[in-house]
This record gives sequence, C-alpha cells and structure tokens, in this order.
Amino acid sequence: MRYSNVVAYSAFILAAFILSPTIQATPIPTSQDHTPNAKSAADFVELVKRGTTGFNDWSCRPSAEHPNPLVLVHATMEVPLTNWIYMGPRFVAKGYCVFALTYGQNPKIPLLYGVNRMEKSAQELAVFVDKVLNATGADKVDMLGHSQGSVMPRYWMKYLGGAVKTRKFAGIGSVQYGSTLAGIVPLAKALGLFDPIKMIIDPLCEACYQFALNSTFLNDLNEGGDTFPGIDYLLIASKTDEMVTPYTMGFLRDNNPRVHNQVLQDWCGIDLQGHVSVAYDPIAWNGLHAFFTPSVDQTINCLDAFN
Repeated sequence: MRYSNVVAYSAFILAAFILSPTIQATPIPTSQDHTPNAKSAADFVELVKRGTTGFNDWSCRPSAEHPNPLVLVHATMEVPLTNWIYMGPRFVAKGYCVFALTYGQNPKIPLLYGVNRMEKSAQELAVFVDKVLNATGADKVDMLGHSQGSVMPRYWMKYLGGAVKTRKFAGIGSVQYGSTLAGIVPLAKALGLFDPIKMIIDPLCEACYQFALNSTFLNDLNEGGDTFPGIDYLLIASKTDEMVTPYTMGFLRDNNPRVHNQVLQDWCGIDLQGHVSVAYDPIAWNGLHAFFTPSVDQTINCLDAFN
C-alpha cells in the first residue's frame, strides 16, 4: 500500500472513531406529576419531540432541594437536544433548573459543534455560566458534561475563574488523561502518520487531537493537580467505552477525598453502555441524580433500569 493510501486509510479509521454518529433515543416518560407543562406521559413525549425539553427556562428559580442550577455541557459533534434528550428532561422533572449551552462551532462548517479548540469553547462556557448565575441569583452551578463536556469545563475552572463558581462537577464518557482510540493513536505515531492525519482532521475538528494521549492540552490541564478544593467530583466510566481506551483515562487522579471515580459496571455488571449510549442510560442517570441530590436514595443497581 502506497504511503498516501496509508495516510488516507488511517485518517478514515480515526475519523470513524472521532465522528461516530449520535445515537438518538426516545425518552421514557417520567412521572406526569413532575413534568412541567405536560398533563400526561404522551404530552411529555410530544414536548420532547418538539424540542421543548424544559431546560434553558430563564425564569426558573432554584428550590431549597436543588439550590444550584445544573449546567449541561454536550460532547464533541453534539448539540444539547440530541446529547441531553434523555437526561435533561428527567432532571427538569425532578425540579432542577437545567441549562444547556451550544458551543464550539466550526465557523467554516456551521452544522458542526463542539469542534473548536477547547480553550475557545471554555470562553463560551464562561459567558454562559455567568448568564445562568445572573438569571437565577445563585452563587454557584452544578455541572454535568459528556465526553469533551467533562474535560473542557476543567479549563474554564483552571484558567477562567470557574472553580469558585462550581459546587459539584460530574462527567460521563470522560477522557481526562487522553485516549489511545483503541490503539490507533500509538499505531499512527509508530508509523509516522500522526501528524499527516492531524492535518486532515484539524480543519474539521480542532478539539479532536486535544484528546490524544499526552496531548499538550491535557498535559497542561493536568499539571499541578486535576481538582480544586471545595468541589465534589463524580466521574462515571464504562469498561465498554470504545472511544476512551483504556477506560481509566476518564478518571481524575488527585488524592482528593471529594473525588469519586465510578465504574459503571460496579453498579450493574451487565450494563454495557458505550461512549455515546451512556448519555441515555437510566443507571448512570440515577447515579448522577443521587450525586447532585444526596437526600435521594443512594443505592444504585441494575434494577434502576426498570425505574
């Protein structure tokens, strides 16, 4: 195989991992008693189909049970409606004030989001969080991110003053210390193809290579410690995550008692959610709900899939 063909083929394989299609799930209706503006389960489903998920209600005021607004940060190549179509309405139904931004647009490709450099996306997050705090009157937010959404906010915390505005931070499908992309990254480096492939991927997704193992971005982000005092952290990783390899790269490493690194299969051994599908997992959702609201049942197991 000629060198040019190897580069093209390797780029295709890498792009297949990075640009994997979004899995769209039809949400299971939650209790009608807690669903805003919906009188029945059927009404709830219809609201979701129309895009009325209940988040980004700027008139929402935090309650005593949920005193901090919850900010949802989507993954690479995602938007809030697809990424949070399952979890977002459920948090709203439980009484949270939920807000979700759309960030990281590629100016050359208007339909692509979450692809700009994470330093730039973090600036958009900073503006959005300040808007949420001003609208709700809260001092701090809780934050939940998926994939890039669980990494980019840490740049906001470290360099843009976000740490003092955060009470709790959770991540699913996170890649805190890089990924081998199932061995593709080290193979590409060994073959001298890493930089040529990067030249192909960067015009589409500048953030994508920032997730690579030992990337400059991640090394800088994690230097000197990966957490901040006063913030509670929950990182949920799945052993069957096909994008974050090994899955332990999704965990934080500081010796901080307020950090909880959770393997999804330790809650339910037969829960085999992957990188994308974990955002539609009832077991992961119940674990997140328990993390943000300690007054609810903290027991998480396979039976949660039937709740």
